[in-house]
Amino acid sequence: MRIREIDVNDDVVFGQFFAIMKDAETFERPDAPMWSEHEAAVMFRHEEPDERWTSYAAFDDDDDETMIGIGAVVLTLLDNTDKAFLGVDVAPDMRRRGIGSALLSFLEDLAREADRTVLLTESNISFATRETHPYRRFAENRGYSLANVEVRRRLRLPVPAEQLQAWADEAAPHHADYRIETFVDDLPDELLESYCYLNNQLALDSPTGEIDFEAESMTPETFRMRQQMVKEQGRTVYETLALDDDGQAVAHSTLAVPKDDPITVFQWGTLVRKDHRGHRLGLATKVANLRAMQAAHPEREQIFTTNAEDNDTMVAINVKMGFEPIELLAEFQRKLDAEGPQR
Repeated sequence: MRIREIDVNDDVVFGQFFAIMKDAETFERPDAPMWSEHEAAVMFRHEEPDERWTSYAAFDDDDDETMIGIGAVVLTLLDNTDKAFLGVDVAPDMRRRGIGSALLSFLEDLAREADRTVLLTESNISFATRETHPYRRFAENRGYSLANVEVRRRLRLPVPAEQLQAWADEAAPHHADYRIETFVDDLPDELLESYCYLNNQLALDSPTGEIDFEAESMTPETFRMRQQMVKEQGRTVYETLALDDDGQAVAHSTLAVPKDDPITVFQWGTLVRKDHRGHRLGLATKVANLRAMQAAHPEREQIFTTNAEDNDTMVAINVKMGFEPIELLAEFQRKLDAEGPQR
């Protein structure tokens, strides 16, 4: 086979790329949420000064036009510059032919050339096959170790208005010194600096198992770039913030409503700054955000969220709100600098 970089701006080429991605990512996952092709195309084509995405495909020697596997490398350029984020997908009917191994080796070589010493990848696996899933065996056979486990959960909608009010009332006495405000799609300029600082702490303040992350480096400028990308995807974003006496964002919860999936909502980050914990701000922001989103989108039927299984505080909030576990997201790590000479 031959592996080469592809032009993600070519609609025909990206159509093949996405078809393999979708077939692989939804294989044996009947409840799996999935991007639309449009959403994926916007993401893969989006450019930012602090990240570099490159995409590749494997082609059979006898057919230089038809993809048989795909891969991608994501490099952050301003933080966590020791890491490379790798992804490999092979269509289910093309597996066990060495395509995935060849693609992964190719991506690993690219990571070495970029002086990355920590390789990260992830797979969705079921609870029943946590120890034996083929994806886990594949990763471990290639020198990766299980470094973190997250649980994907689903909340059925709608949540009754009286239940939302009861949760809000429960949290209110604990955060009387804070304002809870919800914004749709855009944040005021005066909140961006504190919001970016808060968001950048997520990798530090949330459990990440054996993976050591630095704080991220999002700025108001890069936030606006990402916001524009999300708008181009057709997603409406609900952002609820807790503001302290100085008007600084110290907690947030984010929901994204995709245009191309008429029933689904995605819960993105929820975080309370360490020095403002103990005031039920996690519950308060999640409930206020859910109430605003649900009022505007009564047709939505489910919310998906993912949290580290040892994130006791957030897991407790999600369980309280009725999120039910449906599968695991296994994160794997390979440290090249601990392995001696490389291939």
